Amino acid sequence: MKNLLAIGVIFLMGFIGFAQVNPVEDFKPSETNQPGREYPKVNSEGRVRASISAPEAQKVQLDIGGVQYEMTKNTNGFWVGESAPQDEGFHYYQLNVDGALVPDPGTKYYYGAGRWGSGIEIPASDSEKFELKDVPHGTVSEKLYFSNITQAWRRCFVYTPPDYGKADGTRYPVLYLQHGSFEDQTGWASQGKANLTLDNLIASKKAVPMIIVMDNGYAYRPEDVNKGGRPPSAFEEVLVNEVIPMIDEAYRTKSDRENRAIAGLSMGANQTMRILMNHLDKFAFYGGFSGTSNYPKSDKIDTKTFLNGAFDDGNAIDEKIKVFWLGLGTKEPDPFPESVGAFRQMLNDQDIQHVYYESDGTAHEWLTWRRSLYEYAQLLFKN
Repeated sequence: MKNLLAIGVIFLMGFIGFAQVNPVEDFKPSETNQPGREYPKVNSEGRVRASISAPEAQKVQLDIGGVQYEMTKNTNGFWVGESAPQDEGFHYYQLNVDGALVPDPGTKYYYGAGRWGSGIEIPASDSEKFELKDVPHGTVSEKLYFSNITQAWRRCFVYTPPDYGKADGTRYPVLYLQHGSFEDQTGWASQGKANLTLDNLIASKKAVPMIIVMDNGYAYRPEDVNKGGRPPSAFEEVLVNEVIPMIDEAYRTKSDRENRAIAGLSMGANQTMRILMNHLDKFAFYGGFSGTSNYPKSDKIDTKTFLNGAFDDGNAIDEKIKVFWLGLGTKEPDPFPESVGAFRQMLNDQDIQHVYYESDGTAHEWLTWRRSLYEYAQLLFKN
């Protein structure tokens, strides 16, 4: 009996191993590939298959999210390997060639994790919300400006809706949309697909046509940088005192607070929260996507000390903020569920009305934030 059991275990292990090394062979090139490149590919299981020419290399691995998968070399000097099934959505990845972490030359490059590198798209069940469709499209343009606060040239990206080019004098509300840590102002219009999301929402009349401004959340005064250590952020001053006036002057905006919204993901959620509460005269809508660990952590929050007591008067907050929106993925790692949960508890304790959304099956990643923007944008600038 023991021998039969052992044989059964060995057979089962062999079957599992066979399943692991024999993925479903329906791989297709990823939508993030550079033109004409066959690899990387994605199959129906969500596995990623990568390939790179490195005939002199001794060891090559595919690295997705810090997990390494071994690749094997064929007779032509090409290394090929695939990952375990990945969650749907966008993922940063790289290749490890003899200990050197390098981007995959087959993909477009994206700025994330503090570097320009490769990205892979695992098709999502609701990807049609963010897809390029045959609908009127807005324009994403680069706006260069010199910041007197940072004494440096900076740039932001501005989305204008499809009808903006019409010479009818129409003015539009504005959403200021921020990225997360180790990312920059390019993220929302590339891996975030913010422009396509709004194109589709506007075409289906689910969202009001709006301008979106995407700036770099890293901003420092030169005198603070020269002191050494981690300098305090000057982004709030840059946004409020330089970017907003510049946008109102350069674009046909509705410049009152009732037509101005702010939102951000992760680090950007924390930044925009503080900007909002310090400048309720400028914003009437807030969106926090995957709020960072800088949100309050404890179940009991002293509103007297948090943001200088900005949440003391729940009725006043409700009167000022038309939409107070929070979003989180159901697979977010610690400390995000705790942080956002504690923050929501504080809002409930103060009887502050807010909207809470959960992105099913996603973690601290771009699909969570795409879905968050999709839901949040539908509530903006409506009576």
